[in-house]
Amino acid sequence: MEHLIEIDHLTKDYRQVRALDDVNLKIPAGRIVGLLGKNGAGKSTFLKCLLDFLRHDGTIAFFGKPLREWKHELYGRVAFIPDVSGLDPRLTVKETIEFTAGMNPTWNEDKAERLFAKSDLPCDRKVGTLSKGMKTKLYLLLTLARDVDVLLLDEPTLGLDIVFRKEFYDLLLGEFYDETKTVIISTHQVAEIENILQDVIFIDKGKILLHDSIDALKDQWKIIEVPRSREDELLACNPRSVTHSLGKVSGLVEGTPVIPQALATIPSIADIFVAVVNPKTGVSHA
Repeated sequence: MEHLIEIDHLTKDYRQVRALDDVNLKIPAGRIVGLLGKNGAGKSTFLKCLLDFLRHDGTIAFFGKPLREWKHELYGRVAFIPDVSGLDPRLTVKETIEFTAGMNPTWNEDKAERLFAKSDLPCDRKVGTLSKGMKTKLYLLLTLARDVDVLLLDEPTLGLDIVFRKEFYDLLLGEFYDETKTVIISTHQVAEIENILQDVIFIDKGKILLHDSIDALKDQWKIIEVPRSREDELLACNPRSVTHSLGKVSGLVEGTPVIPQALATIPSIADIFVAVVNPKTGVSHA
């Protein structure tokens, strides 16, 4: 499989703190990838290194070409939506659109007209007077109006209400993603984006703990439930987490253990994330 992004031994230190620790990844084209980690896990640093915004050790290549050979040309193929927008608050929405169109050779005027015609953005309002949700939407539409191959998102819906978060991801899927595009979404809100992901990367303390497809993970992991009286059978399967509830006991296990008459269900990615990032320290009761 040809890989769109190849990362070898990526390491980033901030003085005495190692933010990224020997990261090695290969990301193919045409995938929606979740970069999942707790706050401070290294997600934002990882994305900034991909864009060459930060000095780092190790190598990164896009489309088979080392990052440091791209110079500014890479930004014609890769777009970034950070957790805070870099929009000029003094410009109106219309002026912002015109400025962005003039600065980007990959701007698609037909697509831009269609996107902004359907939006409820007030063209004559200054950006500085818009709500955070409106600013995020403006930033997203400006990005979607460009013909790029890769979209990097850093906590794109942080602090926004549930209605706008759904609209954001509907726009992303409807107006950007197809089998030729690649999207990497950095977030600690695992459950919010699980239904749109194809691959996940779990990162913690700068280390990659897991990189796999959603389908493979759900084949590999199961939640096994048995009556409380049969807890020893479940514990013999070395579950990564255990929960007691209403006379039952359930555990998250790798593989498909043979426990007669046990109920096996598919876990959520959030369940797997918690088990991998926070190794079992005991049992919980619900």
